[in-house]
Amino acid sequence: MIVKLIEIYEMGRHPSPGTPAFSLREVFVNSEHVACLREDTTTNKKLESGLLPEELDPRQRFTKIHLNRGLSGIDLVVVGDPHAIQEKLLGKTLLKG
Repeated sequence: MIVKLIEIYEMGRHPSPGTPAFSLREVFVNSEHVACLREDTTTNKKLESGLLPEELDPRQRFTKIHLNRGLSGIDLVVVGDPHAIQEKLLGKTLLKG
């Protein structure tokens, strides 16, 4: 299943003083290629120091997603806590009972 998430990425050029060094963009992830989800506390520190875009809520949490790419992998940092991202990737699950 393909899921749309919001990725935080570092801009290629260094911004002028006082402007964020990171930006946001949509990214589409194939949930079948996700190997690992974990909370990314490093990005929280970047948010506190003003490096991330101002439109992010200061209470926001972030998740690092590791995607398999054959012999290697790629890591993405997305907006949302790991449980919310897991729900998006797996869809709503119903309890059996």
